Amino acid sequence: MKTYYIYILECSDDLLYVGITNDVERRFEEHQEGLNKKCFTFRRRPLELIFYQEFNDVEQAIYFEKKIKKWSSTKKRALANGDFDMIQILSECRNAIHSKYNPNKKIRSRLRSTRQKYE
Repeated sequence: MKTYYIYILECSDDLLYVGITNDVERRFEEHQEGLNKKCFTFRRRPLELIFYQEFNDVEQAIYFEKKIKKWSSTKKRALANGDFDMIQILSECRNAIHSKYNPNKKIRSRLRSTRQKYE
């Protein structure tokens, strides 16, 4: 059975890089040596491996990689630090129209119901 890894690298400019590989050590060395001049990490060396997770299913690994690539750097750092409480907090909806964060939602709801009475 083949093993796959999702990894997060911290670059010298504090940006984070997320990738997938079947050999973390080899891939980290490739990044560190700058073998590919077009790679995101090439001009951001030296690098530090701050997180990796093992997967037995390549499709699950790809799914997880795509998912965390969309996360904020704060959320990625929380994952790297094993701070799952912070990941939960950062995952909560903070959209301005979400009822938890919008005190005016009840007022708008009342206005709508009042308008409907008079239509």
